[in-house]
Amino acid sequence: MKITPVKTENDYQAALKEIERLFNAKQNTPNGDKLDILTTLVREYEEQHYPIDLPDAVDALHYWIESRGLERKDLISCIGTRARISEILNRKRGLSLNMIRKLHDELHIPAELLIKKSKQRHKAA
Repeated sequence: MKITPVKTENDYQAALKEIERLFNAKQNTPNGDKLDILTTLVREYEEQHYPIDLPDAVDALHYWIESRGLERKDLISCIGTRARISEILNRKRGLSLNMIRKLHDELHIPAELLIKKSKQRHKAA
């Protein structure tokens, strides 16, 4: 396969087939270099044509809690009361800037995940 830019779906599929063929190529060999170049081209094509959107803040919090073995009570120092945590996780209230900072600083949750507006956000009664 001649290496060319990946511009179309056909180019993309052909590059994927070649990557599969070269998958076990050793680094710093002609085939290893070809594999590196093709994976870079494919990654760029995928970022342009198949972007993966970041989760909203609430989805990110749910994921973080579950994946780290945390409980809702572990968020008290960052968010406040259990009632406030419930409101946020049930999308009835948004995160404040202060909460975002604390979640980022204390739990190391990436700020870019926390600043994304939550879906179906409702006003508190």
